[in-house]
Amino acid sequence: MVPFLRILGIETSCDETAAAVVERDAEGHSNVLSDVVLSQLDEHSAYGGVVPEIAARAHVEALDELIEEALKRANVSLNDVDAIAATSGPGLIGGLLVGLMTGKAIARAAGKPLYAINHLEGHALTARLTDGLSFPYLMLLVSGGHTQLILVRGVGQYERWGTTIDDALGEAFDKTAKLLGLPYPGGPAVERMARDGNPGRFDFPRPLVGEARLDFSFSGLKTAVRQAAQDIAPLSDQDVADICASFQKAVSRTLKDRIGRGLQRFKTEFPATFSATGPATGEKPALVVAGGVAANLELRGTLQALCDKNGFRFIAPPLHLCTDNAAMIAWAGLERMATGAAPDTLDVQPRSRWPLDSNAETLIGFGKRGAKA
Repeated sequence: MVPFLRILGIETSCDETAAAVVERDAEGHSNVLSDVVLSQLDEHSAYGGVVPEIAARAHVEALDELIEEALKRANVSLNDVDAIAATSGPGLIGGLLVGLMTGKAIARAAGKPLYAINHLEGHALTARLTDGLSFPYLMLLVSGGHTQLILVRGVGQYERWGTTIDDALGEAFDKTAKLLGLPYPGGPAVERMARDGNPGRFDFPRPLVGEARLDFSFSGLKTAVRQAAQDIAPLSDQDVADICASFQKAVSRTLKDRIGRGLQRFKTEFPATFSATGPATGEKPALVVAGGVAANLELRGTLQALCDKNGFRFIAPPLHLCTDNAAMIAWAGLERMATGAAPDTLDVQPRSRWPLDSNAETLIGFGKRGAKA
């Protein structure tokens, strides 16, 4: 039986500095003792996006105090934790260096094992932290840096079924917002404006809809938005609202097609999970959504209806655990420890590009360096 475990997690892959203390009991139940996140939104908002150098400096300034605060809120000391887990990639290399080097220093000084965690694995396993979900399940990761559909077979066992061939969905939201003069981050701003807009005014494209492949593309949609805005400039508030509503509708219909095909593939590959009329087991298979874009209510509604239609559970962890946080990094470390995985050595290096599925082919659109994730 796996013993009771407690771990300190560190997350610095982008523009949130975070530390958390999480426990896992012998039965696999979780307990988040503390989860401290410091956003850098104010530092980056003037630039309309994340500035890597500013992000790295902010991590350096804040991380030590956040770790102390996480330990204080958890009412534990370093002596009371069994290991250190720190994000090692993918992400902005400067931020990754800050978090991983801090994790190494603590591990060395306190004599604790170190687990270098793939940030995406943190997202992939969050539903087990919040809902105790069993394997296998599908995960849709939609954020500023990633748009992927991943089959989660087990800890360390991931198959990438689909990924973006150009822009991530969160990036498309941010660039659309910037084009329309809306504040950063773009996702919440576009969603707010869309509430007062006419989603039928503009017939924006829905890239890759109808294709058997499960990949995503949002560059053409973003270009169509820019062209529409230029054609009717100067824009009134109603014009902006209508563009946002039409953009959001196109995204929703695109996800409905892409994810719908993914659910059908899951049924084909795991037929024992389903009977002729629906789920054949006591627990429905699940689609998990993670990432900041998961906060969009229209997109959530689309995915919920799609899951209801296909006999799937729709699981969206609380928003603070969908976006970047250290609790998911700590939990990923605990999951690895529970499998008996060996800790990493202190010469482990951060990786700006680190695909969860190392066997997935690089797609056109990623450039010579290959897929980020």
